[in-house]
Amino acid sequence: MKKEVKSQRLQSLDVLRGFDMFFIMGGGALFAGLATCCPIPFFQAIARQMEHVPWHGVAFEDMIFPLFLFIAGISFPYSLEKQKACGMSSAAIYRKVIRRGLVLVLLGCIYNGLLDFDFAHLRYASVLGRIGLSWMFAALLFLNVRTRVRMGVVALLFIGYWALLACFPAPDGNGDPFSMEGSLVGYVDRMFLPGQLYLGIHDPEGLLGIIPAVGTASLGMLTGEWIKREGLPELRKVVLLACAGVMLVVVGWIWDLVFPINKNLWTSSFACLVGGISMLLFALFYYLIDVRHCHRWTLFFRVIGMNSITIYLAQRFIDFDYTGRSLFGGLASLFPESFQPLILALAYIAVCWGFLYLLYRQRIFLKV
Repeated sequence: MKKEVKSQRLQSLDVLRGFDMFFIMGGGALFAGLATCCPIPFFQAIARQMEHVPWHGVAFEDMIFPLFLFIAGISFPYSLEKQKACGMSSAAIYRKVIRRGLVLVLLGCIYNGLLDFDFAHLRYASVLGRIGLSWMFAALLFLNVRTRVRMGVVALLFIGYWALLACFPAPDGNGDPFSMEGSLVGYVDRMFLPGQLYLGIHDPEGLLGIIPAVGTASLGMLTGEWIKREGLPELRKVVLLACAGVMLVVVGWIWDLVFPINKNLWTSSFACLVGGISMLLFALFYYLIDVRHCHRWTLFFRVIGMNSITIYLAQRFIDFDYTGRSLFGGLASLFPESFQPLILALAYIAVCWGFLYLLYRQRIFLKV
């Protein structure tokens, strides 16, 4: 007989995921539009944060992908408990974990044009593929290794990745192990990754970067495990999680002195920095929503967060920009030219959100 399962869904997790995906869904263009119509230093500074750093360094835009992976990690201890309570066998859980990882790899290939059947020019690496593989390996680690040992494994992954890149630059490179031309990361992709690389000689979602990304997903799983822990006051959980986040941020900035913060290489300093910021963001959202029960402002982000994969894929195959311009282009033309990017960005967000809200009202959610 199956045990009745009490829902423990973290509302803060859906809202934080929606906050993260909002910037994929036009949030960056919104702030760029604000900077255009109101060219004051504050808005211009925010707009600059909506662009990826070319190589070393970090901007808010570089946070979006690892934050999503971190969030995926948080949810795993909860879904695992639910699966066990429903009577799923260990073999079935393993199959589900592996299937989810491989399905995300497949969806990433489809996103990149797999159905064009131009395999020679297909980009096999993808954001969804990186999420799928790194989450899958982190989940397998979670299923087989105790918490304290897993913490050591994460540290070993980060330190080992640093040593690997520092000690083994690309044989055909320029001698700088942390440059695009000289890193082992790009060399491995050039040697073993078929098809096309995103940057020609390097792919930011390539093979070797999976190693530290497993650490990012594992940090999320450790966070979810900590929040699930019983017998501790909720406020203490939040405070200690925030302290851990601050420690990781400090480690990341210090490590940057010898191992540059770099999203393209997913360096260990980058993983620590963004892992710490992700912990701080989750601590804030968890405290406001699940501890203090401040829910009134959350619907906008919750609608996005509960169908995050849907909107990521839909933007590839549905022309929301055309719909937004068709509905609001005339209105935008009534305003000065400097205001039009802002209005069209708002139109794009409104169309995307309306699409997701229709799915939300019908309880249609894409699960992988």
